[in-house]
Amino acid sequence: MISDGRRNSMAAASADVRAFSSRLPEREDLMTPDDALDQLRHIARERAFGRHVGSDRLIQAGVGALIAGVESPSLAMLAGLLRSEEPEAPILFDQVLEELGLLFQPPADPEAAKWAMAYWIAGRIADGSLDPAAGTHLIWADIAFDLDYPEELEPLVAARTTWTVGRRAGASPSKN
Repeated sequence: MISDGRRNSMAAASADVRAFSSRLPEREDLMTPDDALDQLRHIARERAFGRHVGSDRLIQAGVGALIAGVESPSLAMLAGLLRSEEPEAPILFDQVLEELGLLFQPPADPEAAKWAMAYWIAGRIADGSLDPAAGTHLIWADIAFDLDYPEELEPLVAARTTWTVGRRAGASPSKN
């Protein structure tokens, strides 16, 4: 016969297991190795272009890559960092990038670096990984001003206005 205390303990353990398993990603939610590598590349470029990426996001990218089957000597160390070890994440993330051949260095020339960033953001808009309004805003706010509003960016910057106005009005932007 199981005592009430033991029964309560077993019920609590069972609830803990259910709660834990409900947080595990579903089979269809799992990233492929290529998806994980794309995510690492994306974060590498964000950091290289001076965008802030928190240690928690670096660690999560490491966890996702590890679960997806990406192999790198430093990846498990990155994925296994505790909250108290978060300051080590940027260094380990860079090691992982180097081991996987994903390190990205923007051009040394500031103008060329801004153009590289514009092309990267435009590519993300085109492939659907970045909302057009958010992407054109980044180009407007972070790039066009520094490049003295070049003619080549005018159509994209003009589209920003259309997307922003359409979004405020509740309409979706035209696909034309």
